[in-house]
Amino acid sequence: MTLFDGIAERVIETPRLNVSILERVGDSPSTPAERTVVLIHGNVSSSLFWQELMEDLPSDLRVIAIDLRGFGGTEHAPIDATRGVRDFSDDVHATLETLGIRAAHFVGWSMGGGVVLQYALDHPVLSLTLESPVSPYGFGGTRRDGSRVTDDDAGSGGGAGNPDFVQRLIDHDETDEAPTSPRSVFRAHYVGPEYRTDHEDTWVASMLTTSTATGNYPGDSVASDNWPGFAAGTIGVLNTLAPKHFNVSGIVNLAEKPPILWVHGTLDPIVSDTSVYDLATLGKLGIVPGWPGEEVAPPQEMVSQTRDVLARYAAGGGEVTELALEGVGHTAHLERPAEFRHALLTVIGYVGPSANPAPPTEAIIIRSAD
Repeated sequence: MTLFDGIAERVIETPRLNVSILERVGDSPSTPAERTVVLIHGNVSSSLFWQELMEDLPSDLRVIAIDLRGFGGTEHAPIDATRGVRDFSDDVHATLETLGIRAAHFVGWSMGGGVVLQYALDHPVLSLTLESPVSPYGFGGTRRDGSRVTDDDAGSGGGAGNPDFVQRLIDHDETDEAPTSPRSVFRAHYVGPEYRTDHEDTWVASMLTTSTATGNYPGDSVASDNWPGFAAGTIGVLNTLAPKHFNVSGIVNLAEKPPILWVHGTLDPIVSDTSVYDLATLGKLGIVPGWPGEEVAPPQEMVSQTRDVLARYAAGGGEVTELALEGVGHTAHLERPAEFRHALLTVIGYVGPSANPAPPTEAIIIRSAD
């Protein structure tokens, strides 16, 4: 029921772990690299979220969506967060090596944006499409310039996971009876208020594939003398994005800079300069008590940090396209599929019978060294 027509799932046995992927029936394994697109999902989701885009992309492309460890049908192996997202990106590399894919265009959504940036630091890529990506400096606990607010990354990592939400993942809660149910979270935070779909059950089913076993979501935490009283641990999903473990701002120093497309929604509540998932933002709003103020615990300016890093990338000779979509939340590829599809085909340099004209957009900003 969760697989759309023309989409097939299979498990790839790699030297690291067994990885589940989605492919389109009929895509050719001999498709050249310049027409191969690899899709990487975000946190609390899986490759199921990519199916509409997979259906809509031209048939002469090869499109592969990969489940990260602990999500979808991929093995639920523990995550060493001290490596940042390298467990994820190394798994992706092992999968593509097993498939004989040496290069491709990469699309990363949310946490997946961090994964593909890490991948690009370690391996050649043809292009990067970053959809609502995590800041290059991680999630929580940094100032605008990327400097860490505390030495232990207080307020970030596994302790920031909502316990009731985690329990509802464990209980496989498909209802909308509480604001912390996955369905309610999808409606309130994954998409904007105007989004409508017949596939919500599939998106919720995708969220519910999230492993809550030890070493997966959300991860551990340690006590801290700094507000709000806990700091990042060393295992699990949320700790991979703690600033002491994760920093991909080094993308600006790549000698060979692939073109980058950055797509984000202006109503995104998750990755934002005022993210409701940032403990400092919640403290400033009075939701988390005891907030010590802007000087001690400033909300992380996530979007501004991404814009700053990509501006430096462009100044260093890279090409960056920013597509900011008004009224869109965290999931532009679902909410505005035509704009997303066209922007993706443009950045990968696609020319073919299915390269439709661009629909109207609110903002397309091109930055380059020129």
